[in-house]
Amino acid sequence: MSHTPYGYRIINGKAVVDEQAAKQIKTLFQSYLSGDSLTTAAKKADIKAFHAGISRMLQNKRYLGDEYYPAIIDPDIFAAAEAERIRRAEKLGRIREPKAKKEIAYPTSFRISEGKEHFDDPFQQAEYAYSMIEMEVKEYGGQ
Repeated sequence: MSHTPYGYRIINGKAVVDEQAAKQIKTLFQSYLSGDSLTTAAKKADIKAFHAGISRMLQNKRYLGDEYYPAIIDPDIFAAAEAERIRRAEKLGRIREPKAKKEIAYPTSFRISEGKEHFDDPFQQAEYAYSMIEMEVKEYGGQ
């Protein structure tokens, strides 16, 4: 099992809500939704963590509750915080969309005609031989 999320304690093999930390988490979500930055919301909630850690806390679905962890945050508040996080990221240009991949057409058949010239210089002979190659590229790589 991985790290126990902030706001929970493990007692007798079961996750239970740490009431003090749960209040801090609720304050964090409320402060963030009221317009505070991540660090300001964390300071108001009296949580000592870095920017990225606070962001991960706002995205942690375990706070909604599952078969092991009891719920701390209401699903509506969690969804609103996620929508706000995405809105702020888009506003700041921090949403990266993958670039469209360029389709590369590979040659699927080659033909070379009989060479009629001969050169003493091997580099000129190789250049001449390569110039005789004809390539044909078929759609979808077929012949």
